[in-house]
Amino acid sequence: MPYCQTLIIGAGPAGLTAAYELANSGASVVVIERDPRYVGGISRTVEHRGYRFDIGGHRFFSKSEEIEALWTEILGDEMLQRPRSSRIYYDGKLFDYPLKPFDALGKLGPIEAARCVLSYLKARAFPQRPATNFEQWVVNNFGRRLFEIFFRTYTEKVWGMDCAEISADWAAQRIKGLNLFRAVVSGLGLGKTRKRSEVIKTQISSFRYPRLGPGQMWERARDLIVERGGEVRMNTTITGLRQNGGDGLWTAQLSTGETITAEHVISSAPMPELVRLIGADSDHVVDVASKALRFRDFVVVALIVAGEERFSDNWIYVHDPRVRVGRIQNFKSWSPHMVPDPATACYGMEYFCHQTDGFWNMSDRELVAMARREIAELGLAVADDVVEGVVVRQPKAYPVYDDDYRRNVQVIRDALNERFTNLHLVGRNGMHKYNNQDHAMMTALLTARNILAGREIHDPWDVNEDAEYHEGGEATAQRVSERLVPRRAA
Repeated sequence: MPYCQTLIIGAGPAGLTAAYELANSGASVVVIERDPRYVGGISRTVEHRGYRFDIGGHRFFSKSEEIEALWTEILGDEMLQRPRSSRIYYDGKLFDYPLKPFDALGKLGPIEAARCVLSYLKARAFPQRPATNFEQWVVNNFGRRLFEIFFRTYTEKVWGMDCAEISADWAAQRIKGLNLFRAVVSGLGLGKTRKRSEVIKTQISSFRYPRLGPGQMWERARDLIVERGGEVRMNTTITGLRQNGGDGLWTAQLSTGETITAEHVISSAPMPELVRLIGADSDHVVDVASKALRFRDFVVVALIVAGEERFSDNWIYVHDPRVRVGRIQNFKSWSPHMVPDPATACYGMEYFCHQTDGFWNMSDRELVAMARREIAELGLAVADDVVEGVVVRQPKAYPVYDDDYRRNVQVIRDALNERFTNLHLVGRNGMHKYNNQDHAMMTALLTARNILAGREIHDPWDVNEDAEYHEGGEATAQRVSERLVPRRAA
């Protein structure tokens, strides 16, 4: 029976980062990936006739110097420095994002800008108290006109919930730095000047990006792992996973019919899948907690379009209720090498949904027809110029933080910790944390170092949203600051 020190479930950023760290230290590692072709998970790059599609848009930027150095170590000169450009589509116009005062005023027009200011003044004079939901909080702080223009449509598209159903605390924490009202009001000479230190840290002007898309990073990581003696098994699933009672080793049955034993298991699989796989759902409380964890799913329709680009942005947020598309990626703007024919453009039409709704189950032909119709309706391409469309579905793209998610995750963690000392959870879905790939990578690095040390010297759950790790007491004071996802209002 084959043996490895560490068996890793999932070849996404977290799984491959852990494998890379372990293989670099000479540890034996096997990575199991269900996809027959691609590594990288949601950070993969899908290829079709030389065109490459980024599933969601992945900026390579981190406040962690260690993560930045690791990206350079893996991909070197294949990392490009790219300008950041994004805009908001509203009422047939493209607004700079972050909003710039004169751009916003010029495109809203003096009458609409005045309405925004008057609406704001009215909201401040007659606030809704208490503000228990997202809509009330935004209206109180920005006025109803700005809420309708820049908040309602996109938020409801992304999360599939009415703004009146989303809790106010998500708005208070997630939107606290947003510059929309200040941008318009400052253009009228009102409001306070914002200090440089208050600029939203995610609004960077440039970022690094692999020449052939984010999947190039993880394909190279896979190759380096194999070069160092590790294994990455594609088109393979684990059909059974149990811990031996005597020696504590794990025994995994693979879909290939093979059996592997391992000293440690690292899982980046969605937490409910792991619970079922190891039989932890035999505990009723754990089963209930696991089934209560929810996810938001994602569909990208990549359109190959003849002719020059109609816009040069990396992506556009679509605040137009006439269309279902929520965001549009311009893959050539991410990297020109992702579009093989310079006489064409390639756009990713992004739709947010649930696997249980009808949209997910539409045929590829229907989805391509919808995307073609909507991009033409927005005036961002001519329908007859669309040469081809390719559909990519991404299940469980975003873990949802509802009212009970913390309790449910803690129930599962406590149960697993009590039974298993050599089972480790990492990454976005593995830990049910909606954070970026640098955060997922840091949780994996710390987990791998714990395994190599033979004891827990780091707590991966203390990685915050900037992929930073705080030792000792500082970690307690700056406990995990998660990238927030809305929950339902009470």
